[in-house]
Amino acid sequence: MSTSELAVIAIVTLAGLMRGITGFGGAMLMAPPLSMLIGPVPTVVTALILETAAALVMFPDAWPKIKKRILLYLTIPACFSVPIGGYLLVTLDPLIARKVIAAVVVVFSFGLLVGLRYTGPQRPLTSVALGGIVGVLLGATSVGAPPVILYLLSGPDPQVVTRANLTVFVTAISAIGLVMLVAAGAMTTALMLSAFLLCIPYLAATWLGGTLFGKLGDANVRRIALGFMLTMGLVSLAV
Repeated sequence: MSTSELAVIAIVTLAGLMRGITGFGGAMLMAPPLSMLIGPVPTVVTALILETAAALVMFPDAWPKIKKRILLYLTIPACFSVPIGGYLLVTLDPLIARKVIAAVVVVFSFGLLVGLRYTGPQRPLTSVALGGIVGVLLGATSVGAPPVILYLLSGPDPQVVTRANLTVFVTAISAIGLVMLVAAGAMTTALMLSAFLLCIPYLAATWLGGTLFGKLGDANVRRIALGFMLTMGLVSLAV
């Protein structure tokens, strides 16, 4: 096994640990360093497969708790805008695509780190517009959930409902993104096999992170995780 392959496994494992601790952020952490190691397109494919696998594990428990109305407003426009992001991903210069991925991670990890929240009402039109934006971000960078996290955290729902909404939304848009990448010819057999094998350390680390989360302080752990994601994004921007 080569040094780069070991590095990919280490990054994916760390991303899974962070996802288990924070409940999100797997793609945010892995996308910048993976894009440097294996390229933007393989990174987005890998991140979407891993995030879909992790979300599916949580899906059965989340489904009965969701608010279907707001999820429909968010998800339906994303179905139409994900291909726009996918087109940008496969047509942009790889260096530019890598910088875009890093910049998206920096912006949203910083926003979450400082406690940024959406302060307006959750109107249908706002949800539809946000869903469209998130679809483009997901297709182009694999990092689509943070804007919805900021949006849903502002609502009146209890944390368990918000977490369930995020789980189902991530599952839906990741699946849409994978369909789009298959249609675009970006999903090679070798890449799919590699991503499916990486599901093993990723899901194991996600489980471990979830276990650690129950023993550690919520606020401090999230700050450390988001600070690390921000650092990874800044390093990728600078290199």
